Amino acid sequence: MYIGVDIGGTKCAVIMADDNGNKIKKVKFDTLGRDETINRIIKETEKICECGEELRAIGISCGGPLDEKNGIIQSPPNLPGWDDVHITDILEEHFGVKSRLCNDANACAVAEWRFGAGKGSQNMIFLTFGTGFGAGIILGGRLYSGTNGNAGEIGHVRCSDYGPVGYGKLGSFEGFCSGNGIKQLGQAFALEKLQRGESVGYCKTTAELENITAKSISEAAFAGDETAVEVYRLSARKLGMCLSLLIDLLNPEVIVIGSVFARSEELFREEMEKVIEKEALAVASSVCRVLPAALGDEIGDYAAVAVAMMN
Repeated sequence: MYIGVDIGGTKCAVIMADDNGNKIKKVKFDTLGRDETINRIIKETEKICECGEELRAIGISCGGPLDEKNGIIQSPPNLPGWDDVHITDILEEHFGVKSRLCNDANACAVAEWRFGAGKGSQNMIFLTFGTGFGAGIILGGRLYSGTNGNAGEIGHVRCSDYGPVGYGKLGSFEGFCSGNGIKQLGQAFALEKLQRGESVGYCKTTAELENITAKSISEAAFAGDETAVEVYRLSARKLGMCLSLLIDLLNPEVIVIGSVFARSEELFREEMEKVIEKEALAVASSVCRVLPAALGDEIGDYAAVAVAMMN
C-alpha cells in the first residue's frame, strides 16, 4: 500500500491507497501548529498501517516554497512556523520507507497524468488556476521540476505593465488567471461601473466590493451580466496568451487546467481559443488539447498518493 499526505494551510489529510492508486481510507484533520500537525500525521499514518498491508512509500503534497530534492518545507506563506522542516527525513526515520515531497502543482500534475485528464500522454502541463496559478510539467513521461523544484512558475511571468497582483508582481499571469485575480478584476470593473451610476449584477453598492468572489462573478456571468462576462473575457484572453507561450515553448500533447477553469470552462473557452489560434504556432497548437481537470475535489488526495507512487 501507499500513503499520501496532503498538507494544506487549514486542513491536512492522510490517504491510504492500494498498488493501483485506488483510495482505501482517508483521515482528514485541522492544520494546527507545526509540531502538533506533524505528530498528528505520524499518528494517523500509524493507525492506517495497522491493517497489516506492507507500506511501500509515502508521498507528501504541500504548497511551496519547498526544497523537493532534499524533502524540506521552506516557510510556505500558508503555513506560518513551518521553517526548514525536513519532512521526508522525519517520516523516513519513523516508518522506514522512502518518502518524497512535491509542491502541490507538481503533485496535481502527476495525479492528472496518472489518473485523470492527461492519462496516456507523454508530454502534459497542469495549471492550478485556483487561489494561485502555477504549473506542473510532465515531459517524456516524467515530472520535470527544475534544478531545485521551482520549474513551472508561469504565474509569476508578467504579461502586462498594469493589472491585478499575483504573487508580488503587478500584471502577472497569476494576477489575471487565478481566483484572487478574477476577484480583483471584478472589483475594479464594478467600481468603475458603479461610479458611473451603472448597475452590476454581482455587486449592488461600493460597500459590497470586498464581498466579491470569483464564484459570485461567474454566477453573474452565467446569468448574463455583461460586466461579469467581460471580467471572464479578459481573464480568458490572458489565459490564451499564457497557453500560447507554453504550447510554443514545450509542445505538449495536452494542457490540463484545474479549479476555476474546470468549474467555468464555458466562460473561458471561446476567447482563450481565439488567442491561441492567433498567437501559437499552428504546427504545435494543432496537436495540443486543452482540457479541464478530471479529478475534481479529490485531486489533492490523488496528488499525494501519486507522489508516493513515484518512488
